[in-house]
Amino acid sequence: MTPTEQAREAAATLARLTGVDHHDVALVLGSGWLPAVDGLGEATAEITTTDLPGFSAAAVAGHAGRIRSISAGDRRLLVFLSRTHYYEGKGVAAVVHPVRTAAAAGCRSIVLTNGCGGLKETWKPGTPVLIRDHINLTARSPIEGAHFVDLTDLYSARLRGLCLEVDPSLDQGVYVQFPGPHYETPAEIEMVRRIGGDLVGMSTTLEAIAAREAGMEVLGISLVTNLAAGISGAPLDHAEVLEAGRAAAGRMGDLLGRIVPRL
Repeated sequence: MTPTEQAREAAATLARLTGVDHHDVALVLGSGWLPAVDGLGEATAEITTTDLPGFSAAAVAGHAGRIRSISAGDRRLLVFLSRTHYYEGKGVAAVVHPVRTAAAAGCRSIVLTNGCGGLKETWKPGTPVLIRDHINLTARSPIEGAHFVDLTDLYSARLRGLCLEVDPSLDQGVYVQFPGPHYETPAEIEMVRRIGGDLVGMSTTLEAIAAREAGMEVLGISLVTNLAAGISGAPLDHAEVLEAGRAAAGRMGDLLGRIVPRL
């Protein structure tokens, strides 16, 4: 079975289990974002990820292993409360399977969120940053074969513009994905700075590429949960990531609640 066929099978199962035959907007919640989901609208169904073909159980603290169908005005939202990370060793196809399933379920736009390290000292933990571009340091792609996909405007300027209408104080930056699961060294962070990166993490870029291949409009939002390695001198800790997310949950929920119905 091809990845596209597997995504269609998962989308058909999703429609049967949720009672919703078509979703409009997908969201993938990163580490620390889970508390923000309650402000998005009325949950009409929630299932376990492993109820769908091709999905794995959540393997990271701060990820719920659930998929929620939400009614927000005249929009149907498909919210993935966890993601599969590349460092879990399940392959790139598993990482992007939720994105392809969302496309097969009818979603024309997707919001990819993450918790990440920030390189700008003015970005305190809990600061949301719009992703305007990315650098993929995994050396992998979800696209196989001679299928050439343009990524020039991968992170939609239109959607970022809508976000800035809602919150003009939002900053923008370039997100850099490392394979993980170890955090970056200070020397690697200095490399990121020199190649033009502003944010570092272990997700999002492969999903964004798959979303573009599927024809979806992409919005990326990073939640800065800590300063990147070597900037503050403090050691990095996943518990810090989750705590920053909890502290910022109100703002993140309000931000998503105001943006998503306009996508």
